[in-house]
Amino acid sequence: MNELLPAIEVETSDAPRFSVIWMHGLGADGSDFESVVPEFGLERGPGVRFVFPHAPHMPVTCNGGYVMRAWYDIISLDSANREVDEAGIVQSRLAIRRLIAQENERGIPCSHIFLAGFSQGGAVAYTTALTHPEPLAGVIALSTYIPIPRLLEEEATDANKAVPIFAAHGSEDDVVSPELGIRARDFLKRHGYRVEWHEYPMPHAVCLEEIQAIGRWLRDRIA
Repeated sequence: MNELLPAIEVETSDAPRFSVIWMHGLGADGSDFESVVPEFGLERGPGVRFVFPHAPHMPVTCNGGYVMRAWYDIISLDSANREVDEAGIVQSRLAIRRLIAQENERGIPCSHIFLAGFSQGGAVAYTTALTHPEPLAGVIALSTYIPIPRLLEEEATDANKAVPIFAAHGSEDDVVSPELGIRARDFLKRHGYRVEWHEYPMPHAVCLEEIQAIGRWLRDRIA
């Protein structure tokens, strides 16, 4: 992962002033959320560049070693816990930091960059954003969890102590249990982070109401 990850890009105007780097879930790819961009209602505000990177292919232990796109290996899958590959988390964090640096080179400061992710991608968004050395614009964490709380406790930066966080979860999620999402929310609140929590009657997915809420949240922060 020494090179930039391949990615799909969608811009809401010709001169974007903000960026959203959005990580997909396990086994998906960057196209997974490309179609939701028009639903955010960002056409009239400052331009936003959405970057949807593709995770590398790797064997995933909890899926019998099957090779798929993944941000890190998941050793065991449990409704109340996850055993994950810490080295893989750190590698993915480095890969997302390179994408952040690319946006900086294209004229977008860190303070105008959001990190977003669904499921496994949300775990990478949490880990990368809260340990980033420069203040970011915000975090969008959907149907996800904090994979290694100790890593955040040891490496969280003061720069992103006040970063706004939009966190949402489905109450009927049987892949990443609501308990894991709530545990992440409570961890963040306990450590002084500002979390806007949303819960929807849905499985491991996104819904229109959630997408509309994300759109309002983004518009409030890029006005």
